[in-house]
This record gives sequence, C-alpha cells and structure tokens, in this order.
Amino acid sequence: MAAWPIEISVDSFNEAWALEGESFWRSVFEMHKDKMEIKNPNIAIGNLEKIFSATFNLANSKGFQAMSLRDLSRETGISMGGLYAYIGSKNDLASVIEGVLRNTIEQISGGLAAYDLEPIESLRAIVFGEIYAMEKLSPWYYFCFMELKGLPREQQQQTLELELRFEGILMNAIQAGVEAGQFVCDQPELLASQVTAQLQQWHLKQWKFKLRDIGTQAYAQFVFETLLKCLEYQGELDKSVAAKDASSAGVERSAVA
Repeated sequence: MAAWPIEISVDSFNEAWALEGESFWRSVFEMHKDKMEIKNPNIAIGNLEKIFSATFNLANSKGFQAMSLRDLSRETGISMGGLYAYIGSKNDLASVIEGVLRNTIEQISGGLAAYDLEPIESLRAIVFGEIYAMEKLSPWYYFCFMELKGLPREQQQQTLELELRFEGILMNAIQAGVEAGQFVCDQPELLASQVTAQLQQWHLKQWKFKLRDIGTQAYAQFVFETLLKCLEYQGELDKSVAAKDASSAGVERSAVA
C-alpha cells in the first residue's frame, strides 16, 4: 500500500502520523521536557495524558479562565506539588496545547513540499490531512478556538498565527496551481480563509454533522470538490480515490445508523 500522502486514506494517515497513544504523548513530553522537573519519559507520559485530558474536560465544563490548578489537581488525582513538577502555570498548559497544534500543522501540511506533488494532490492532502488531524486532536483544536479570547496576549497572537500559517500553506498550493495553468483564482487569500472556516466547522459543529449523517470522508470530499469548483479546475479527479472516499463514507453512515 502506498504511503501518505501518495495514498489519501485514514489508514495511510494513521500509519504516517501518531496522534494518539504512547508515541503521541511521548512527543508532547519531548516538546515540554525542558520546562518540567520530571525528566524520565516513562514516568511522565502517563501523567501528561491525565493533565491535558483533565484540562480539556475542565475547560469545557467551566472555562479555562475559571479553572484553577487546584481544580486540575482534584481532577487528575495528582498533588499540587506533583502538578508543579510538570507545569509551572496555566499559561504553560495553553502554550503546550498551541505548540502541539503548530507542530502538527507544520509537519503534516507544511511538510508536503518535500513530496513534489501536483497542485491538486497537494490540496487534497492538505484538506484531508487537516480533517484527519482534527479527528485525532479534536480537544486541542477546540481549546485553541474557544479559549483564545481568555489567553494572554502573546498566546493569543501565537494562536492567530497558527491559523494564518495554515492559510499560507493553502495559498501556496493554490498559487502553484495557478502558475501551472490548472487553477483560476484572483483572490487566493479569501479562498484560503473560506476553506479554513469550512474545516473549522468539522470540529466545532460535530453534533450537526452527526445529526445529518455526514461522515468524515464525505465532508472532506465535499470541501475538496467545492474548492476545485472555486478554482475552475477542468481536469479529471482520481476516480479510484473518489470511489474509495464514497465507500468509506458509506461505511461511516452505516456505523452511525
């Protein structure tokens, strides 16, 4: 089986990117270890999962600004002293959450430049890759979007730059297609913003899509095909990929039903 991003599928994405389980939490540890007293990853990663999972739960139930570290201590079962061995403040938590998403976007979408893909293939990988990442890291995306106004100014700016970075990746792929004569687009900035908003709907309005029986593959394919219509793309879509997308969407609908 071809590897991501040559093959666009959930399986190839999951093989390429570990966004859950021990390997994911180990990567969070590596990102944050310089600020922690605990230096042994075998000890740290289990507690990091508890800390961030509890942070998301508390942020959803009472809001990040209203949450205290004592609340977090009770939720995790980790003493205050033990908690300070992992984080110095709530701002540290917000910083790592933003950092995890920034690294994810940079690696998954920003890293596509190394594959010498055709513009349409790059766009497909960007759209589907972002949707797949949202599926795995939904609480992280939701936190950055919903808690932005309550974060310190510096972290607000970092989160805004996170979105701008993703739009920049989209704009580069669109511009490459325009220069190759495959796309028509006079306002790539606005189109990239529109696509970003469509993608954000996936993690902000999950209830609505479940209510309407719309699965991950179906939504990603819709966003991708809508983007191509806006770009006046005249070429043929990869029929094998389209068929696979439709098949996967059918499986998802059956599972939901």
